[in-house]
Amino acid sequence: MTTTVNALSVSEASGPFERTSIDRRDLRPHDVRIDIRYAGICHSDIHQARDEWGGAIFPMVPGHEIVGTVAETGPEVTGLKEGDTVGVGCFVDSCLECEACRDGEEQFCERGVVQTYNSTEYDGEVTYGGYSQQVVVRDHFVLRIPDGVDLAETTPLLCAGITTYAPLKRYGAGPGKRVGVVGMGGLGHVAVKIAAALGAEVSVLSRTDRKREDGLAFGARHYYATEDEGVFEELAGSFDLIVNTVGAGVDLDAFFGLLNRGGTMVNLGAPSELQPFNIFSLLTMRRNYAGSMVGGLPETQEMLDFCAEHGIGATVEVIRADQVGEYYDRVVSGDVRYRAVIDVASLEG
Repeated sequence: MTTTVNALSVSEASGPFERTSIDRRDLRPHDVRIDIRYAGICHSDIHQARDEWGGAIFPMVPGHEIVGTVAETGPEVTGLKEGDTVGVGCFVDSCLECEACRDGEEQFCERGVVQTYNSTEYDGEVTYGGYSQQVVVRDHFVLRIPDGVDLAETTPLLCAGITTYAPLKRYGAGPGKRVGVVGMGGLGHVAVKIAAALGAEVSVLSRTDRKREDGLAFGARHYYATEDEGVFEELAGSFDLIVNTVGAGVDLDAFFGLLNRGGTMVNLGAPSELQPFNIFSLLTMRRNYAGSMVGGLPETQEMLDFCAEHGIGATVEVIRADQVGEYYDRVVSGDVRYRAVIDVASLEG
């Protein structure tokens, strides 16, 4: 038995969004059915809906930043009940048995983590994401939304929040550390807020000056426009940690030069083109180049609790379902301040 709900789907790469209906499965023993209230638009949704990374499964219902209310639970679910406010991020299942899963890093599941959309369940069923009225998720992958937070502003934290929180924590952002954030879009503005709340001295490294006022308001102490090539000379060797949040290619060698001895640059964006660099940029001053992909469920819950405690949410524009196509283009052009969130009630009717 299945439940039919309204959704937004795209039937081919770069095709238009269409209102459609999809089936959500009947509950398994450990499943939770969630009535979705808000779904965020992540740049990775755009990459996948436009098949820019390859491997897209159409028709596709994107969305892996989900906040809603528990509507029903399976008979073996404990700790969650009807009416709870909950979230779902990038994954909806994993084996829960391999070393990565036991370590709380389900995103690296050895069997292969099941992504919230554009993926297949272990039984072969295609997953459909949060641009829909409901989602059914294994209970382990359901997160508690703390009381008192703004739900629309919390929604992007299910991806943008954990994507930035995880490397900031892992590489020691905190008091006495100088952190540079490359780009101040959907990911970058959250990185600034979290790094500042962790106590780091934060600098925004954005292409132009046009977001300076916002960057300082979000907690950055400094803001630099990198289109001024003199900035790279001025800031040489300045940072303990740089998080690169942009989804397009950058001059890696130039940014490596901003790291101090033993400093680390972490790449969070996923440009579709290759990113070459000179190995001597790392050998010099014992610099490090790392990647980071979201975070596991325990750390995601930690992030949600941290953000609630520090009053951190994404800065959002709440939109209707019929605006999604327009906002995809606006996200790509950098014309959204700073995350678009779909009011799923607009899918009714």
